[in-house]
Amino acid sequence: MTAMQKLKLPTVLVVDDEVRSLEALRRTLEEDFEVFTAASAEQAQAVMEREWVQIIVCDQRMPGMTGVEFLKGVRSQWPDTLRIILSGYTEAEDIIAGVNEAGIYQYLMKPWQPDQLLLTLQAAANVYRLQQENQRLSVELRAAEPVLAKRVEMKYERVKREFGLDGLIRTTKSPLNTVCELVQKIAPYDLSVLITGESGTGKEMLARAIHYQSRRAERAFVIENCGALPDQLLEAELFGYKRGAFTGAYEDRVGRFQQADGGTIFLDEIGETSPAFQVKLLRVLQEGEFRPLGAPRPVSVDVRVVAATNRDLEADVRAGRFREDLFYRLATVTMHVPPLRERPMDIPLLAGRLLEASQRALGKSADGFTNEALACIAAYRWPGNVRELQNEILRMLALSDTPRLGADLLAPRILRTPAVDQQEDELLLLVGGEGGLKERMDALEARVVKETMIRNRWNKSKAAVELGLSRVGLRNKLVRYGLERG
Repeated sequence: MTAMQKLKLPTVLVVDDEVRSLEALRRTLEEDFEVFTAASAEQAQAVMEREWVQIIVCDQRMPGMTGVEFLKGVRSQWPDTLRIILSGYTEAEDIIAGVNEAGIYQYLMKPWQPDQLLLTLQAAANVYRLQQENQRLSVELRAAEPVLAKRVEMKYERVKREFGLDGLIRTTKSPLNTVCELVQKIAPYDLSVLITGESGTGKEMLARAIHYQSRRAERAFVIENCGALPDQLLEAELFGYKRGAFTGAYEDRVGRFQQADGGTIFLDEIGETSPAFQVKLLRVLQEGEFRPLGAPRPVSVDVRVVAATNRDLEADVRAGRFREDLFYRLATVTMHVPPLRERPMDIPLLAGRLLEASQRALGKSADGFTNEALACIAAYRWPGNVRELQNEILRMLALSDTPRLGADLLAPRILRTPAVDQQEDELLLLVGGEGGLKERMDALEARVVKETMIRNRWNKSKAAVELGLSRVGLRNKLVRYGLERG
């Protein structure tokens, strides 16, 4: 065994007044331990004062001081050292004193078996190692507490920036600014909020902003899509259940309302719930308590409710599809998220932010959009709103093989000619603009040619067929209007 290997071995002190027993113990243990020996408690005390001993194996009956008496002193002076009594006698008083006064780890009987002794001491060495590791980690955690607290605070501030009002991407002239001003006014107060708007407009983002602007910001923000589940499953998700409440309930489960206690719960697609479920939800909002499925007693919670819908709930109330009392409970404050087509000024900025997020998601980089691509993106009406724009940018980035994302990567539906399909007001401005008839007609023709080329991904043959021109005629117009690409 090398010196380095020996240094790594756990240390044991064997104390016994019988020389033969002492030597037998040494021979048994020396392969696995660094062994010190002592023939009396006094010698053992001297060893303890100069060596780092992890385990003591001590005979109980020795001249002068007994094993228990010696180990009581060891416990006081070196409390981390594990203490083992080795005795040929089984007096109950000795065993009780060893446990109560000396705090012994094990009480072994003579004659001892080598294998059993080794296993006991190896287990003791492992316990000692774990004790030391636990102490070291405790010290490090105490030292690290201020650092960890600072890190948590920094991450919390980052979350607030990302999911607060700063995370709602908009320009200074955006209609979304009016909504954000309302959020700042009502967020600090525990008022229920109903958010309306088309699918994909960012209602969940707005709900998060309300939460992180509120006094509940340090507690949980919990989401449930009420339109995705039938009544029984929705009830189980929101209110939880006890084991055995229904087939498949193999364990207790905490519901979303209980998870959100002290924080905010966001109920998306609230308009899709059935009248029967609306009754149960109304009781929670009125009483602040609910009964988990199969539970003997109700559970009280303190939760702020923010709900969202893409339906006209007032019309549903008039038609009897949605409870009027629940509507007024939810709609203490109502705010509407405008669709993307009503905030065209936000689209270029939003597209840039979504491209940054897409690059992180796909692990692929890009230098932005070409002017043609941005023009097409800004002109499209985005019926699927922000979600549709996000998916389109993800697809463009995945398909791209150039640094900048061009219009040729856009889906065909986005490449429709906006001057013909959707931008009648722009067309009127173009036709009624400055200049003579010829200049205005040339400007209109140039735009139609350019948009046709973009839609056909600059395939001249296809564009010529669509425009009713020959390839030569199309090329002449491209040159004339400065649209020819190198």
